[in-house]
Amino acid sequence: MIGKQKYKGNGEQHASFEVLDGGRARVSGSLHFATVSALLTAGVAAIKGGRADVIDLAGVTASDSAGLALLIEWLSVAKSAGRTLRFENIPSQLQQLARLSEVEELLVPA
Repeated sequence: MIGKQKYKGNGEQHASFEVLDGGRARVSGSLHFATVSALLTAGVAAIKGGRADVIDLAGVTASDSAGLALLIEWLSVAKSAGRTLRFENIPSQLQQLARLSEVEELLVPA
């Protein structure tokens, strides 16, 4: 592990962004409006710095549209920086939301 940052939102919503070795990162906790702004900042820094080419979402316990927007924004940042970004272990809740929003192909390229 290179670095882990924890963020506390309102109520019981917590999230963390952890930079691992080998261009990997891990997100865990709740991706809601109260937590995504801090996660956005940490993710952008890691993506632009080449420390997050793959983000593992297995630890995400809950999400809403703010979480989906976060992932799409990270993809945009990676593209602007000339980097590739891939998500692993996308929770079914986020996959369903992406499908309903007709953006599933952004998160899971064919």
